[in-house]
Amino acid sequence: MKTRAEIIETSFSKRVMSSDLPDANVDLALQDVVLTGAELVDLFESQLMSRHLDYQSRKLRARNESFYTIGSAGHEGNAVLGKLFRITDMAFLHYRSGALLIQRSKQRPGETPLYDMLLSFAASKEDPISGGRHKVLGSKTLRVPPQTSTIASHLPKAMGAAHGLGLSSVLEPEGERLPQDSVILCNFGDASANHSTAQGAINTACWAAYQNSPMPIVFVCEDNGIGISTSTPRGWIHASFSARAGLHYIYCDGTDLLDCARGVNAALNYARRYRKPVFLHMRVIRLMGHAGSDTEVGYRTLQQVEADEQQDPLLHSARILLEHEILSAEEICQLNDQIAQRVVRIAELAIRRPKLQTVAEVMASVTPPYRDITPMPEVASEAREAMLGKDLRQLNKPQNMARLINLTLADILLTYRHAVVCGEDVGRKGGVYSVTTGLFEKFGAHRVINTLLDEQSILGLAIGLAHTGFLPIPEIQFLAYVHNAEDQIRGEAATLSFFSEGQYTNPMVVRIAGLAYQKGFGGHFHNDNSFAVFRDIPGVVIACPSNGTDAVQMLRSCVALAHEQRRVVIFLEPISLYMTRDLHEPGDDLWASEYATPGEGVPIAMGQFGCHGTGTDLCIITYGNGYYLSRQAGRVLEQGHGINLRMIDLRWLAPLDEAALIEATKPCGHVLIVDECRRTGSISEALVTLLTERSPGQHAISRVTAEDCFIPLADAANLVLPDKQQIIAAALALVGGGQ
Repeated sequence: MKTRAEIIETSFSKRVMSSDLPDANVDLALQDVVLTGAELVDLFESQLMSRHLDYQSRKLRARNESFYTIGSAGHEGNAVLGKLFRITDMAFLHYRSGALLIQRSKQRPGETPLYDMLLSFAASKEDPISGGRHKVLGSKTLRVPPQTSTIASHLPKAMGAAHGLGLSSVLEPEGERLPQDSVILCNFGDASANHSTAQGAINTACWAAYQNSPMPIVFVCEDNGIGISTSTPRGWIHASFSARAGLHYIYCDGTDLLDCARGVNAALNYARRYRKPVFLHMRVIRLMGHAGSDTEVGYRTLQQVEADEQQDPLLHSARILLEHEILSAEEICQLNDQIAQRVVRIAELAIRRPKLQTVAEVMASVTPPYRDITPMPEVASEAREAMLGKDLRQLNKPQNMARLINLTLADILLTYRHAVVCGEDVGRKGGVYSVTTGLFEKFGAHRVINTLLDEQSILGLAIGLAHTGFLPIPEIQFLAYVHNAEDQIRGEAATLSFFSEGQYTNPMVVRIAGLAYQKGFGGHFHNDNSFAVFRDIPGVVIACPSNGTDAVQMLRSCVALAHEQRRVVIFLEPISLYMTRDLHEPGDDLWASEYATPGEGVPIAMGQFGCHGTGTDLCIITYGNGYYLSRQAGRVLEQGHGINLRMIDLRWLAPLDEAALIEATKPCGHVLIVDECRRTGSISEALVTLLTERSPGQHAISRVTAEDCFIPLADAANLVLPDKQQIIAAALALVGGGQ
């Protein structure tokens, strides 16, 4: 019994030769659009190429030579997007964009899209975009960042890239500057349009455009009426997006090349001219099911499936070519056969190409390749004086951490002219904790960007800015809020290097105010003590200073990592230590420090921990608030109990310098790990595992952690968090009561 794919494939030529073709859904002639007859044939060729890639991918999968088959069948009208958008219009693509990418590649002589895509289907390490790590649609030369099974997660960064195009007209990005009339292309499915990520990105684009901020982007919703097995209500996309403030809506029939060209041309002209977002609603169909072995007749009637097959865009294209006497039926069938044979030949070559064979090969692109880059030049003292003025004259006084981070950010913005701070309330208000106070007044709205309240869009903005040559420093107000948007870091920013062989990167420093100990303020949303979500993401750097001196040097190192090594960095700032000045007694000022200007102080490299004391009785390993509390407990342990201590402030929570930690703890018979996060899933578990596996039997090890509980309000918060007395008690129990 034939599959639906086999039925569609074998019936095409028969239907063309017998003139069994669908009626036109729109009344357009060739002279009504921007295409010539030769261009129509070229588009039809791309459609056929995409379709035969789908056929061949299924056949290879049956032979276990291809491993992932979300096809583009039914969506081949998007070849028009590949034709009319320029290569300088960066494209963030839906996974059903085979024809689009093939057609786009024709703008660059020498491209080999069929071979390249089949290498990806076959998971060959010679795949020029992902190196065999996934079937992706992407290309560095075509300015198409790779996407896997994205469910609208690419929309926020597309929006961010559109904002980056606008910024490029007033700021100087690093690297190539795209033409001033460039736009961003972003396509997605009707089911994905319901996702909160899509809704947030489109809303943010409209929000910006409503305020006349440049947002040159064309959102293309390829509406095939179904998401896997769930139907989209008839008229839903039109009803949802046709009357949105700040969004220009255009409809076209994606099964018809002529109407598709009309709609795409209108959308492009509007976006290029007015620099505002367009929603192009492109009606398409889905053929051969969702993906892989999906059998549509399991959830749709045969009549529904056959009705869609009657609207096959390849049949519509054949009708247009015949009606305009551009090709004969015989020529259409001959072209189809030639492409089919060509795809089979190329596929047989691609499946024989080498695959990834070692762990090292697979992991090679988890972190971006090192760039040999010239460090940023020092800012002239006159420029610093002119910009910082009053701030500079106060630097001889000890400052708290919040103030020191503020001064550091100012110097970073002075040094890195393509750096941009963005986030909710970072502008005139200066952030919830005043960490960005004064930056807006010094550097202006283009470099200190107040965003709307949507963490997905804040992080998407940062990713898109990085794509367009800027160095983003987004702020998330509270650690708990990042969970609303964590996939923008996990599924987009951090995976980009991995799935592009390091050709695409998302350099950024995400500043997050977080952790607990806020004296009862706010409950669990403002006192979140879990950052495990970041530790689970390969390649991400996590920094957490415990004091202002370290915060200055670590933030500079974080920005350098992003700029020079293209890393995704999380800079976790302990809220309760922002304003802390004293360590033991009121007024001792031991937790405040003077600001070290660029070039002063001791730099702190990634992975370099701090070590206080040289004792061998007990080593306390901790970070953040835990280090502050451990220093308080340490005085009691040393002066009251005679315990000789050494204390390690991790500073960098990922990656850990495991070898250096093992060496630092080697002289100590006892190790106490103080972790302000929950007992389950915290970094303390990783540290115990490290010491147990790498130094078996060498240490007596114990932990002080928070309880496996959310943080309650008021004084009850202290009941579930470690404190000074718990650290003292645990230390005494571990070493047997002291000396």
